Amino acid sequence: MPVRQLSEATVNRIAAGEVVERPASVVKELVENALDAGARRIDVLTDGGGRRLIRVSDDGEGMTRADLKLAVERHATSKLAEDDLVLIRTLGFRGEALPSIGAVARLSIITRHASEPHAWAIEVDAGVKAELKPAALGEGTRVEVRDLFYATPARLKFLKLDRTEAEAVREVVRRLAMSRPDVAFTLAGEERAPVSFAATLPGSTGRLARLGDVLGSDFRANAVEITAEREGVVIEGFAALPTLTRANALGQYLFVNGRPVRDKLLIGAVRAAYADYLPRDRHPLVALFVSLPAPEVDINVHPAKAEVRFRNAGLVRALIVHALKAALARDATRAATTGGAATIASFQRGWDWRRSPARPSDPQHPFAPSRGGFAEPTQAAFDTGGPAADLRADFPDGFAAGVELAAPAADLLDHPLGAARAQVHDTYVVAQTRDGLIIIDQHAAHERIVYERLKAAIDKAGVARQILLIPEIVELDEADVERLVARADELARFGLVLEGFGPGAVALRETPSLLGEIDGGGLVRDLAEHISEWDETLPLERRLMAVASSMACHGSVRAGRRLKPEEMNALLREMETTPNSGQCNHGRPTYVELKLNDIERLFGRR
Repeated sequence: MPVRQLSEATVNRIAAGEVVERPASVVKELVENALDAGARRIDVLTDGGGRRLIRVSDDGEGMTRADLKLAVERHATSKLAEDDLVLIRTLGFRGEALPSIGAVARLSIITRHASEPHAWAIEVDAGVKAELKPAALGEGTRVEVRDLFYATPARLKFLKLDRTEAEAVREVVRRLAMSRPDVAFTLAGEERAPVSFAATLPGSTGRLARLGDVLGSDFRANAVEITAEREGVVIEGFAALPTLTRANALGQYLFVNGRPVRDKLLIGAVRAAYADYLPRDRHPLVALFVSLPAPEVDINVHPAKAEVRFRNAGLVRALIVHALKAALARDATRAATTGGAATIASFQRGWDWRRSPARPSDPQHPFAPSRGGFAEPTQAAFDTGGPAADLRADFPDGFAAGVELAAPAADLLDHPLGAARAQVHDTYVVAQTRDGLIIIDQHAAHERIVYERLKAAIDKAGVARQILLIPEIVELDEADVERLVARADELARFGLVLEGFGPGAVALRETPSLLGEIDGGGLVRDLAEHISEWDETLPLERRLMAVASSMACHGSVRAGRRLKPEEMNALLREMETTPNSGQCNHGRPTYVELKLNDIERLFGRR
């Protein structure tokens, strides 16, 4: 077959295939054009998930008649002052996307520039351009795209359900709204209720407000600010506390010079920064904004500009990890406020005192049910020797077991975690603060404390060891024994000294002294199980921290241990001075705080 030149219509449709993948791609290009035009308000309307109609209106500077005529021509752009593809300081190429969209749909543009007496309009139908004509428009630009892909029916088969396409459009608008909190956005369509994001004030306060509007109030209440700068690279943004997570990484957003991008660099950096806080199957919420000189980043590696390539990717990654770790260390004694809200909600949903199994059945009981409902308590119930003299008798077995009341300590109420007042089920410490109460998981809290002690000891001079009088022999599978013996040097750094004892056992000779008396056999078996799941590509430090985490779990105060009041208060004070004490090594919260206002609402007092 001889070589031939493709027709202009075919070339335009090929270009459209690179830029316009689905309705969300069209919305992205048009909204980016509006932002580049200086818009302060952008309205997006879709129908049929964007398949039947996409309308983007803005109040930007608009285009003159001459600019509009060129805007629908291929390889025409207002985004480059010179032919330098490196110095790109805008989001998109207006003249590149519009002809591609017009090649596969019915495109209509109405725009007015301040220097023009009236607006101008142009239409492009499957690549066929109509003549410019006068139009009516107050300011800015309005672009309508109808019957997307009608000129290329094969592409329609690859579109998903209208609701799915509408959700993709929604995600595009959300990302762009996060990148520009100073611009007001409105998204409407038949698939969902309209969504509006009001313009916010400049600075970190306005940025957090917009992120809260997009990601939810929980993120706003549990976010820590991120700031870092090195060698011209600036990292800003917000990250959620480790106790506020999701099951996937879709809540992680990266913006480079104002451009929303999806980059594996962010996923790896966030995973490294949160390695000490989260289990593998949980992912934090993060919104990071990277600013750097235009020559230091290549935005042309992807046709839709969805990915970028950094000239010094190592610097950017290291700075992101450093900024996240510093912010989390600064605020990691906090636990997510969602814990208290979830606790209140569980009370409201799950507990009905009228149907409680603890409800007394004796008809003479002051709280017993009567024909008209529950009877009012009689004065006799509160007299000495009355049927309610010992209220614990009315609760299920085990509720009061393990409760040890602590004497009120008013001088401790001003501490962040308050004064310990009771221990419930030999597992949870209840503390009182000035404006509420706190429930602490004693094992999770002490686990984090021991873990931080181990890390500090390793950084200083190594972990002190205690020699066992009689080595403990632990029987394991031969494969587990081989893995442990191969890691003996790494384990010794943490004060755990073991050696092979035949083909199916190891001898544990020394343990870390700060752990005290521990179940050495259980610890060795857990370590063998964890080591079998290690990714050998992980850095040595990450693997060692996994060992420390397992050791801390075995060396901490266990659930079921009765604590004295002074021990409970000592635990609270140590939590207040321990880094990252808001969550344990597995990412679970160490405490839940209930504000007095929430408790009063629970009981109908507010």
